[in-house]
Amino acid sequence: MQAIALDKHFAMEQFVRYRARFYPKFNGSAGVWRRECMTDAGGWQDDTVCEDLCLSTRAVLKGWEFQFLPDVVAPAELPSGILAFKNQQARWAEGRVTMFAQVWPADCHRPQADASGTLICPFSPCRLMPPMPFSLLLVLVQIPLLLAGYQYPRWLIIATIAGLGQPILFILAQQTLYKDWLLRLRHLPTLMMVAIGMAPSNTRAVLRGIFGRDHTFIRTPKGEGNRYSLPLDGLFAIELALALYAAIALTIAVSLGKYGSLPLLASCVFGFGYVAALSWRDARHSNKNPSN
Repeated sequence: MQAIALDKHFAMEQFVRYRARFYPKFNGSAGVWRRECMTDAGGWQDDTVCEDLCLSTRAVLKGWEFQFLPDVVAPAELPSGILAFKNQQARWAEGRVTMFAQVWPADCHRPQADASGTLICPFSPCRLMPPMPFSLLLVLVQIPLLLAGYQYPRWLIIATIAGLGQPILFILAQQTLYKDWLLRLRHLPTLMMVAIGMAPSNTRAVLRGIFGRDHTFIRTPKGEGNRYSLPLDGLFAIELALALYAAIALTIAVSLGKYGSLPLLASCVFGFGYVAALSWRDARHSNKNPSN
């Protein structure tokens, strides 16, 4: 699931951004820098938890351009479990929000304020990883809207059609990179569920990026043999509560005959419940291995 998400990022997003000369969203993977570029951009700084994105953003604002080589392949390690994955995605979300405040004053005067547009991404589900505060709000208003008998306007079908863009990009990335791409797509539903289930974790990260003052870098455990793990925190209870809330809303929708809400609510039940279950499993595994 994580590999499919990264495949879309590199094979689709980065390559298209390179061809269109848009902001690169450099994430530290397989990157080679010119020393003079790093020096001109101000070097590595520790005032954000996304130091690689921070440096690349400052370099772009200084007029530097990037090259993307799609034929160069580099092996990489992925987060070792759902707790590690949530930590990684939350750090990226928090980092982009804190960077937005730094970048906007300089970027808003450019003909294309594409850096700011990219950094503000955590506020909306424009990337499948991760849905943010508005996604949670969409879930929480379901029961009040159902009980009030609210009828959604027909023009909202535009939002549904626009939402197909991300899944299409994931499919195109697999088709571009692998001969057995149809077989690999069996993991796409898991990606969709995890994307929904990550909303509480990433919403907290966005709020911490806006209102927090202490932005501590928490390392992401990667690889199967790592000896470092993360604890289960209060988000586990929130994920379970949201799964239960969505299940109640699903029951109400069925009883009222509001079948249009069923896909969203069913996805939320499975998404929040699945991430909570994986978090519980990871925590139990860590407890059974004291060396972690």
